[in-house]
Amino acid sequence: MWESIECNNTNLMSVPYIIDFARLGRPEIGYLSVAEQNKNIPFDIKRTFWAYFTPESIVRGRHAHYETEMVLIAVSGRITLFTEMLDGKRETFVLDSPDRGVYIPPYCWHTMQYSHTATQLVISSSLYEAEDYIRSYEDFENLKKELEESVKCKE
Repeated sequence: MWESIECNNTNLMSVPYIIDFARLGRPEIGYLSVAEQNKNIPFDIKRTFWAYFTPESIVRGRHAHYETEMVLIAVSGRITLFTEMLDGKRETFVLDSPDRGVYIPPYCWHTMQYSHTATQLVISSSLYEAEDYIRSYEDFENLKKELEESVKCKE
């Protein structure tokens, strides 16, 4: 059912992390922050999309990707991002400044909750492909078990 998971796959070794973008400008003229592929964005950019006017009671995301890497940025408002990796490590990130983002590697289950005023910008390493999504948490849990078994076999 699943493709073989290789322990030496660098995507499996990646973890979510904060990216601080330079804040250029001054209060009296405003600010500018820049995202550049293979500089502060660690991949080639293939797609961008944004979510906005999300009611605070809605939890979005609830998926992982096999290959896609992303950077999430709250260009306005506040976004609370919850992540979980295949090794079980969980983290919470609060994005409330447009000069800060979070890198999301492949095989990272993520959910987001928004303030009503939040606008989330997503920078993605791939075009949309439904087959790249791990949409069921049960499937994600099965991948975790497969990885654990693979690691045990190699020891």
